[in-house]
Amino acid sequence: MHVIVGITGGIAAYKATSIIRLLTEAGHTVKVIPTQNALRFIGATTLEALSHNTVDSDLYTDVESVKHVALGQEADLVIVAPASASFLARFAAGIADDLLGNTLLVTKAPVVLAPAMHSEMWLHPATQQNVRALTERGVQILEPAVGRLTGDDTGIGRLPEPEDIVEFALSKISRQDLAGKRFLVTAGGTREDIDPVRYIGNRSSGKQGIAIAIEAVRRGADVTLVAANVSNIPLEIQNVLHVQSAQQLADVLDENLASFDVLVMAAAVSDFKVVNPAANKLKRSETGDRLQLELVANDDILASAVKRIKTQGLSVFTVGFAAETASGHSQLEELAQSKLASKGCDLIVANNVANGAVFDTDTNNVLILSQTGRSVSAEGSKRLVAAELLDVITDLQSK
Repeated sequence: MHVIVGITGGIAAYKATSIIRLLTEAGHTVKVIPTQNALRFIGATTLEALSHNTVDSDLYTDVESVKHVALGQEADLVIVAPASASFLARFAAGIADDLLGNTLLVTKAPVVLAPAMHSEMWLHPATQQNVRALTERGVQILEPAVGRLTGDDTGIGRLPEPEDIVEFALSKISRQDLAGKRFLVTAGGTREDIDPVRYIGNRSSGKQGIAIAIEAVRRGADVTLVAANVSNIPLEIQNVLHVQSAQQLADVLDENLASFDVLVMAAAVSDFKVVNPAANKLKRSETGDRLQLELVANDDILASAVKRIKTQGLSVFTVGFAAETASGHSQLEELAQSKLASKGCDLIVANNVANGAVFDTDTNNVLILSQTGRSVSAEGSKRLVAAELLDVITDLQSK
């Protein structure tokens, strides 16, 4: 596969060397197009040595070959990393004043951008408008990571790790085995009001649900994410419904369930809610040292959805999640089997959250059980777990 790696001017330009190395080691042919400002940070000799190809950033040399046309037409994939704020603005406006800009206007290959800049620059309305414009045109944008920036401060704007960029980019030309499938994925954790200030909630970050939604999008599915108290939704997920409470989540499912092929209930739903939430903030001066709350169980949303699917003859594949505190794998499997039976869903994904494990981390270790007796263990990044889960779903639906 022919891959173009564009590099723009920024301190993170040095990371492009790892991107090039990963692509060449995977057997891809890599052509590097740095901007003139990129060459202020990294030398052409280094880029040529790693890509095993000559590097040219000048639009006005070798003009008889019309190289920007040749490069654009030959490319199977274009990655620009880092993509500076200036580059995003020029690309969004269709400005082609250098070799990289001209090549991007020619190519019909998937284009992946990995922006990197200071937090204020990334969050500036002009930059966000440019990102939206590019996304609407089909350009794939991997959001910056959060971490240490050029100065002493930290925040969003850091270039994602090269491995993540390459994985993200290659996924854009990967199998589209979920094309035409409609996924409804829930993520996060519901909250039940105690008063206008306080609530009963849980520790779910929503990362696993979001990873599933992203993976499904990359594999061609039409995905709607129901986000329960989750912010910073990646731009890849364009259909998002925000909810707060279990009842709001149930209402969304009641209204939309019949429109989907697959329901993935990754959100952590509160088992109980306050019978009579206070209309005003509860003050200690009024409640004293003890506060008693009367709780009532919420409806079992997944079990209700499965019952409706069976009653109405809907063709919806259902996946439930079970966060358990188990002493080991055997007990986790027992708890998962029990949950699979009580919910009636097609698959249950169980993980052991003893001692706070898994919550708000980027890794997971799950056991996937099906009604047909299939058992699959998946461990690693939540993105990897998401891919494994979708493989199981696809395989079971094909039978």
